[in-house]
Amino acid sequence: MARTSADSESGSSTLTVTRRCSDRFLRGLEQASRVTFVSHVHADPDSLGSMLGLAHLVECCLGTPTRLTRDGPICRAENRAMVEVLNLELVPVEHLEWDDNEVVVMVDSQPNTGRHNFNGGIPLYAVIDHHDTPGDVDGIPFVDVRRKLGATCSLVTRYLMEQDVPVPKRVATALFYGIETELSGYPREAAPLDDSALHVLFPLTDKDALSRIRNARLPESYYECILQGLQSSFIYDRLMLCWIDEMDSAEHAAEVCDFMMRLEQVDWVVVGGVYQDQLILSVRTVRPHGRAGEMLRQVVGRLGKAGGHNRRAGGSVPLPSTSPSAVEELQSELRRRFLRALRIDEDTRGRRLMPLRAMLQNLQ
Repeated sequence: MARTSADSESGSSTLTVTRRCSDRFLRGLEQASRVTFVSHVHADPDSLGSMLGLAHLVECCLGTPTRLTRDGPICRAENRAMVEVLNLELVPVEHLEWDDNEVVVMVDSQPNTGRHNFNGGIPLYAVIDHHDTPGDVDGIPFVDVRRKLGATCSLVTRYLMEQDVPVPKRVATALFYGIETELSGYPREAAPLDDSALHVLFPLTDKDALSRIRNARLPESYYECILQGLQSSFIYDRLMLCWIDEMDSAEHAAEVCDFMMRLEQVDWVVVGGVYQDQLILSVRTVRPHGRAGEMLRQVVGRLGKAGGHNRRAGGSVPLPSTSPSAVEELQSELRRRFLRALRIDEDTRGRRLMPLRAMLQNLQ
């Protein structure tokens, strides 16, 4: 099958070459004994919803068995709640064993972006994604990457609509929540296809399940990280940098970053937290064309791995040691790189978000 890409389609207008991508996607799966869906590390709602939606498409149209996977633990409370409430069965990628004629589809990610523990085993048949982070898609038979879309779940919903496949509550809820989480930031990054998908899906969702997922109970460690983040945040012009010594979950960096991003004085927030033997980085910006993913890749360089969208990005840097001096040395280097990338004077002295005197008074 010829390689397919539909990056140009982001709204209701459709080019002939991309009009029925779902037909071509399904045609290449007709001889598959099973279809396995993989995504990026620490699967988020967009990747989970996209895998579930495509599995439903394949099972309804072809009758072919499918399986969903997870690459590493699912840490964020809402994401864990999504898995539990919707009863998603996820096979760890390290436990995968392959059948003859099995086919693998990568969803909400691209190969060789540094965000995978999936090491292949059999070649990828398809990549379906919306990320800006460029991946190595040469030689993959089916590629549908639409960088102007807000969510991969929107594209999967389009496939289901094209094939006139009924969408049950469980699938609709997963797809809707995947889109909702991707579009919830400010500025909102959405295309007409995202909005039409939300319009189609919302009446079909399980409203009680959505509420349980959105309001997932939070662990005590979440509040500990928020407190530490408030105490260790420094503002440099329009950038806020926040360091967390130790985290129980890799997702805490993103959660703190989401919380801090609402501060009205800054355009950028960077949170770095120590998780096991890595410094986990999370970036947010209110700038409509901030290119956060590209900026973070530039900053991290060869130190580690990074990627993301215009307004959100994440990455990690291996720590040679978790000693305070080693962590502080890496933090200092990254601080210089972030200031340089955002064209802020490297001699700028950061001011604390929470003055030290106020913190001491609160302790008393």
